[in-house]
Amino acid sequence: MTHGDDDRTAAGGGGGGSHPSNGEPLLAAHGLVRTYGATEALRGASVELRAGEIVAVTGPSGSGKSTLLHCLSGIVRPDAGSVTYAGERLEEATEERLSTLRRTEFGVVFQFGQLIPELTALDNVALPLMLGGATRVEAREAADAWLERFGVRGQGDLRPGGMSGGQAQRAALARALVTGPKVVFADEPTGALDSLAAEQVMTSLVGTAREAGTAVLLVTHDARVAAYADREVQLRDGAVVPLGVTA
Repeated sequence: MTHGDDDRTAAGGGGGGSHPSNGEPLLAAHGLVRTYGATEALRGASVELRAGEIVAVTGPSGSGKSTLLHCLSGIVRPDAGSVTYAGERLEEATEERLSTLRRTEFGVVFQFGQLIPELTALDNVALPLMLGGATRVEAREAADAWLERFGVRGQGDLRPGGMSGGQAQRAALARALVTGPKVVFADEPTGALDSLAAEQVMTSLVGTAREAGTAVLLVTHDARVAAYADREVQLRDGAVVPLGVTA
């Protein structure tokens, strides 16, 4: 990892000093197995995430990183193994319960943001609040404040197609954080961005998560992005391996 300690300090991240890994995990996966046809995407993977902790899941393409994130966030159910969030077994939860968790206590950010193209940035960010019962006025006021926080308030009236990649991704981060989630799952959030935009996105994500005490599970293949995390979990061929193992 080459990202400097000074930069990580300025971003509010890195090094694990702000949030030591102690106490019971908020989110834990043990022995996860997930297959797609003949392909074993996960082969007994285990990982833990504590409140306020930022963990980077790294590994080469095809190592199972995104599948692990999808299992942890309840998007995909594992074929075997367990996922526990705040004492609740997610692999046993109903689809309705998982949907509620993703709307209230989980925030998810994907590589390309996946903002709804027909909505403005402001309405994209307001949508989770309205789905949770907030009025349109309340939701838009909160969304406007979050866009300002991420430095894209001036783009609030734009649809995703009229925004730069970095602007759209920061709007996606605002959408993921607007409900005050306990955990944010970020799947290659800088993968489609240039280095400057990637730094802006990571600074925004890590700084906001630190301030709110939000745990972050960050999937990335980029060592510069992983350097923002408190610690790193390396996947290879669907299993967790000691850091630095290359074969």
